[in-house]
Amino acid sequence: MTLTTGERLTRRFLSGIAGVFLSAVLISLPPLPAFAQGAPNSFADLAERLSPAVVNISTSQVLSPGDMAIPSIPPESPLNDFFEEFLEQQESMRPQRVQSLGSGFVIDPDGIVITNNHVIEGADRIEVTFTDGTTLPATVAGTDPKTDIAVLRVESSKKLPFVELGDSNKARVGDWVIAIGNPFGLGGSVTAGIVSALNRDIHAGNYDDFIQTDAAINRGNSGGPLFDMEGRVVGVNSAIISPSGASVGIGFAVPTSTVKPVVAQILKFGETRRGWIGVRIQSVTPEIAESLGLGPSRGALIAGVSPGGPAEEAGIETGDVVLAFDDKIITAMRDLPRVVAEAEIGSTVNVQLFRGGDTLTRKIVVGRLEDEEAQPVEVPGAAGSTPDKTVVLGLVLGELNDDLRERFGVPEGVPGVLITDVDPLSAAAEKGIRPGEVIVEVAQRSVSSPAEVEEIVLSEEKAGRNTVLLRLSLGGEIRFVALRLGS
Repeated sequence: MTLTTGERLTRRFLSGIAGVFLSAVLISLPPLPAFAQGAPNSFADLAERLSPAVVNISTSQVLSPGDMAIPSIPPESPLNDFFEEFLEQQESMRPQRVQSLGSGFVIDPDGIVITNNHVIEGADRIEVTFTDGTTLPATVAGTDPKTDIAVLRVESSKKLPFVELGDSNKARVGDWVIAIGNPFGLGGSVTAGIVSALNRDIHAGNYDDFIQTDAAINRGNSGGPLFDMEGRVVGVNSAIISPSGASVGIGFAVPTSTVKPVVAQILKFGETRRGWIGVRIQSVTPEIAESLGLGPSRGALIAGVSPGGPAEEAGIETGDVVLAFDDKIITAMRDLPRVVAEAEIGSTVNVQLFRGGDTLTRKIVVGRLEDEEAQPVEVPGAAGSTPDKTVVLGLVLGELNDDLRERFGVPEGVPGVLITDVDPLSAAAEKGIRPGEVIVEVAQRSVSSPAEVEEIVLSEEKAGRNTVLLRLSLGGEIRFVALRLGS
């Protein structure tokens, strides 16, 4: 049909009006909400595909009566005769073989199995059982108690079913996950849930970074895999919180971001090799951040530097705040040990620091962590007469002299002002400050007398500060505490 010029102009006009109207409607409508993906109709396909690579792990070890902790009974006790009879019975008992069960999964068709260290710890016999009933003896390739990961080897005449380690960094709170394992020895059990939380610290060690899930995890699930909906492992189920010992929907898995480097090092070296920079660190509380002028609390505060260590050679000082390490942001103190441990030994990395109101960068050569734990230092309580008192912020202060050094166990090389007593109702007591600690610095200024401490605190109050930062030494170990002024 041929349109006249007038009809064409009319259609263009009406089309333009309609377009303007439609645009106005689209602009005025609110954006549609982004709905989360719903639950799958079934987990059957995933369970069928993944279960052959998940194994039951049975371990056993021989315990002799001598392995039992026997309490001592005083000779004059009326129970002594019964106790001696009990000891005679124990000596006559034969050693017993104790068995335990756990879970694991194959990550290599040639027979590499991942589980928890606590599943196989102390075992002298380990067996791996597959869903088809095949049972194979396993040997330990290596363990890492710090992350509770163990790597086993099994030998088979055929290639074994296996699963892939995925990227736990892509997991989000609310994502669907499934756990497959051997709860209570039942074997091949599948449970489903969601990621309840990420980066959980359950105080299991220095490298806590757990995935929390409400997928049912029970005794025997330890060492089993936590899968995403692509069928990749995002975590190794390791712990639960439960008053009854059964699942209450709070389970924890070691993320694959932690597992991967541990497994790689065990397979390469037979052990883990972690990075080390030679520092002691503590948390940056809001009060410490305020006293340093840092802004929001973040990073890790350097509380001590090992003499001759990588940090000292790099020019890192006590009182610095580490904001980033190897281009990884340090949001909290517990982030630093993990990223340092994962750094390649011998590599040179950048460390971003906050010092005296400025941000600076230092280069550091990563050393190797040696497993030597520092022993706590016991500080004796005060005894004898109390010197003339100077009380600041609930702290009773005294000048260091030979008598006080000996009485409180203060090393000769430690300068500062001694805390001889602490008001139990003060903020200082709430922060754990106790007699025997030495104030080395106040507001990043060295002090050598109670009068200097009092003077600096007063000057900080006059300057309108809300907190003051104390650098304390206890047995030569340094820590920082921020106290509210006027407390």
